[in-house]
Amino acid sequence: MVERLLIARLGARGEGVADTVAGAVYVPHALPGEIVEAEPWPGHADRRRLTKVEIASPERITPVCGHFGVCGGCALQHLATARYRDWKRGLVVAALARAGVDAPVDDLIDAHGEGRRRAVFHARRSARDVLEVGFAALKAHHVVPIERCPILAPALSGALPTARDIAEVLASTRKPLDIQVTATDTGLDMDIRGSGPLAPGDMAHLAQIAQSHRVARITRHGEILVQCAAPRVRMGRAQVLLPPGAFLQATAAGEATLAQLVEDGCDGLKPVTAQQRDLFRYPLGRTELKGFQAVVFDPPRQGAQAQARELAASGVARVAAVSCNPASFARDVRILLDGGYRLVRVIPVDQFLFSAHVELVAHFEK
Repeated sequence: MVERLLIARLGARGEGVADTVAGAVYVPHALPGEIVEAEPWPGHADRRRLTKVEIASPERITPVCGHFGVCGGCALQHLATARYRDWKRGLVVAALARAGVDAPVDDLIDAHGEGRRRAVFHARRSARDVLEVGFAALKAHHVVPIERCPILAPALSGALPTARDIAEVLASTRKPLDIQVTATDTGLDMDIRGSGPLAPGDMAHLAQIAQSHRVARITRHGEILVQCAAPRVRMGRAQVLLPPGAFLQATAAGEATLAQLVEDGCDGLKPVTAQQRDLFRYPLGRTELKGFQAVVFDPPRQGAQAQARELAASGVARVAAVSCNPASFARDVRILLDGGYRLVRVIPVDQFLFSAHVELVAHFEK
């Protein structure tokens, strides 16, 4: 059954939200102020699939990618830039407000730069035995085959054809194959997941692919299969050798921006020693923190709740926090504020262009 809906606002994931007698209904790719037609989304009672924009928003623009609306990668290519930036900054403001925090939030910093330097492609054979390589469809399990992705950095321009050639060798079944690719200074670094055991001759084919596509290394679940060059990335003055499937900031501009904002909040960095430690279970205690002038913490999406409690009880004068999740950040902020810190500045950073993902750096003073 097709419904006619008035879109009232944008949701936290970038979807249009319509208020109905049954509650909020979420319509991906619809914009505030629009009147749209939408149909039920199987398996999702509160979601609808956009079928027609009857009255369009003046802020609707032409997406930069022909796959937008089908591919599940981007949420907001169709929204004018100024409104998009306001919405993304608003994600941080709203998260802080829910935690009862009233703090200054800077304008959003665009850290997309040249584009994303890492991606995960999915490959699988369709029911018609056609190999499809691309990204996952929106809220679905099938693969949307793509030829190019406009948000990838130029250094990944050869990544899709390379992934397709690898999939031709390894995707013999309909089981999904994941190929993580990272652009390094010495070539593409590719890690394959889900292939199962290699067949005789696969190694030779992969070696040929690596040589013809400027691939530095191919690994399978972290095990090196082919290495033509050590995959290295420059970070500051260091040349870093990446472990297989390594985490890396999505864009080079994002890495540089986050690092500079942290330095701005610490009056320069001192020499450090490295220690491996589970800070969820064993945070640095308030006694251990004595003598430190500043602390920088950059947790995963779960945040730094245990460490924030110890910081709140410490005498550290300055704290610089990096976060990829405004919700867990807001929770940790509340702990620090209750412990006597003042939130001086919050800077949202956008290196995941067109997505609902936003990062930030915050500065605290005791």
